[in-house]
Amino acid sequence: MEKFKRKVFYLGGFDPRGVRFYHQLYREQAARYAALSGEAVEVSARRAGPINSAIWTVSNPDAGVETDYEYLRWEDLVGKVWIRNPLKLGWRSIATYVGHARHMQFKRMKQLRPGPVLTILYPPFLAVMIPLLFALIPALLLWIVLPLWAAALAGVAASALLSGRWITKLVVPWLLRFTYYHHRLAAGGPGEALDARLDQFAARIADELDGPWDEILFVTHSAGTILGMSVMRRLFDLRGGAMPDHFVMLGLGQVVPVVGLRRDATWYHADLRALADKRFRYVDISSPPDGAAYFNVNPLLLHSDAHVARVDMLSPRFHLFYDPENYHGGWSNKYEAHFDYLRVGDRPSPVDFISLTAGRSTVDQAVERFRTIA
Repeated sequence: MEKFKRKVFYLGGFDPRGVRFYHQLYREQAARYAALSGEAVEVSARRAGPINSAIWTVSNPDAGVETDYEYLRWEDLVGKVWIRNPLKLGWRSIATYVGHARHMQFKRMKQLRPGPVLTILYPPFLAVMIPLLFALIPALLLWIVLPLWAAALAGVAASALLSGRWITKLVVPWLLRFTYYHHRLAAGGPGEALDARLDQFAARIADELDGPWDEILFVTHSAGTILGMSVMRRLFDLRGGAMPDHFVMLGLGQVVPVVGLRRDATWYHADLRALADKRFRYVDISSPPDGAAYFNVNPLLLHSDAHVARVDMLSPRFHLFYDPENYHGGWSNKYEAHFDYLRVGDRPSPVDFISLTAGRSTVDQAVERFRTIA
């Protein structure tokens, strides 16, 4: 069997955990895929890439596949703006939501997909209401037997002890950090450090476009789907014309409207408009139950009436591939659901992450097979 050689560039989301976490996650999911499929998938140790990247090799000898997987690193930049102090986070969140109130096209966002509007708006509400309820309910009950001042102190103590756990469980701090960062990104642009990093990523992908690969995937996930569009504009500036036929941009849990629908993000609007007349293959896999993702919202049409890219918009239909007890549904699982794009379910899917990056099928073949599943 002739070896199928694939190159993967992965650009992840707003997450300070970085390459160690994602390399281990890939190893775990590759082992799960191997157990389910019977294919012996091996994942090498990671090594430093030629730029701000890390590389590992994925070997699937049973399918005759070898994948050179390159993780594009920007977690150091995330770490510099990751707010850990809850009081500082609360204060910065005020500016964030003032900015959203002034500049976000919430009406259009709701028309595109109402779920992410709720995801953006519920964190500040819960950040106030959960501590208030955990203080108020015990205080009112204790007021029956205690003086008001003692009942109030007891309520405050109960809130301090219990509310943090529930706020974290409902991923409120992560969403506030995510929203604050993208408020700043929309208003001020990437800044010098991120701008240089995106230039590096585009140049690195351009270097491999004429390499010995049967398929080249540029995979973006979560907030990486926002930056990925800017990388694509830079890639076309370097390359010109159309991408080669074996190149595919893959968006997982796409959140482009978070910045794309800010009226003040004119720099980003220009990036999206610049892609309207560019020929490339784009596959968007976003889940309707994922409250952060924009299922069936084509980012290339946010600021253009038409495009020439070949686009498929898919739901991963996780419910078909997970047993009910393992399916990440419900409010408390929103964070985990947003990472199911990088996992393998209880049954392999043609478009699960390991199938796409370590399996024999090309993306086009996988999409065609996936569409036949009832």
